[in-house]
Amino acid sequence: MNRMQRAALVAVWGVFCLAVPGLAHEGHDHGDAPVQLPDTGDQPKRLADGSVFLPKPTQRQLVIRTQVAQQLAVPQSIELSGQVVLDPQRGGRVQALLAGRLEAGAQGLPLPGSRVKKGQVLARILPAAGQLERAGQVAQLAELTAALQLAEKRLARLQELRDSVPGREIEAAASEIGSLRARVAALNQGLSGSDALIAPVDGVVAAVNGVAGQVVEAGALIFEITDPDSLFVEASAYAGLRVQDIARAYLAADSSGTAPAEAGLALEFLGAARRLREQTLPLLFGVRAPGAGVHWPLGQPVRLQVQLAQEVAGVPLPSAALVRTPANLPAVWVKVHAEQFVLKSVRSEPLDGQRVVVRDGLQAGDRVVVSGAGLISQIR
Repeated sequence: MNRMQRAALVAVWGVFCLAVPGLAHEGHDHGDAPVQLPDTGDQPKRLADGSVFLPKPTQRQLVIRTQVAQQLAVPQSIELSGQVVLDPQRGGRVQALLAGRLEAGAQGLPLPGSRVKKGQVLARILPAAGQLERAGQVAQLAELTAALQLAEKRLARLQELRDSVPGREIEAAASEIGSLRARVAALNQGLSGSDALIAPVDGVVAAVNGVAGQVVEAGALIFEITDPDSLFVEASAYAGLRVQDIARAYLAADSSGTAPAEAGLALEFLGAARRLREQTLPLLFGVRAPGAGVHWPLGQPVRLQVQLAQEVAGVPLPSAALVRTPANLPAVWVKVHAEQFVLKSVRSEPLDGQRVVVRDGLQAGDRVVVSGAGLISQIR
């Protein structure tokens, strides 16, 4: 029972106690009359043997729910650590082909989380050149411009003498002019043009690694784009795991046992690598769910419950049924009488993202608390 819930219980009980003996009626004022407090024997409390006495009205107020323990055959499950990675089929990275200065596009630099369309210009790179290199390009441009002017004058004279000059000579002069113009245009583009950074796919900008005016190197990663409805999770398994035994996988609850909103989300097993990485086997799972990329940013660590083809015997329970003993061992609360609960240590394993299987410590027919177990643990 947390502080707010405990305070709420005390307040409700206090109002009830004040309301019974001190009712005022017309013409009388009992506001200062002494209040007779009830016997605390009906209050929730921890008994000498460690069990908890919890009256039925309090059980209803704390929404205590129980489940009868049943031994069942369930899939064996293992827990793996992983992280969210980019789906290469539905995401992409935008890198600078040339070294240069980053400039915003017509709509400015896209912000993280903004949506972009395939082919959209996200930014531009103004190529950077050293002082000597640029001086050489300027000199070369001047030479080509002068040569182009001479070639145009020569072609004009040849055309005036068309009747006395072979036609192939006029064609050669015209071809030379075309070549010079192309070279001049290329140099002008190199001196004043820019390289466009274009979105390779539709999606959401996951990362922006640059600001306007920043000088970037060739190959620098500027933008990452991801599909918000499709992501991959890469997990690491011990090298001895038989990949063919993997049946299904789920997102697990967090380390405290509290399931996040996405816990229990089914993952699609896509395959395993054929090379170990730091003595572990990389496994790849797919996440196909609307909005998955909004809740799971790239690089976020996650925990997975991977179910295998083998089965084990045990009592399946919601993850919320598990609590911790003072020695930090897993345990569950069992209802032994109408208003008495006993803490039993158990040996449990994860089953899926929202359930565990108790392998030892429970008997068939035990009434296990599956809702409100954490509140019972806080009663002193």
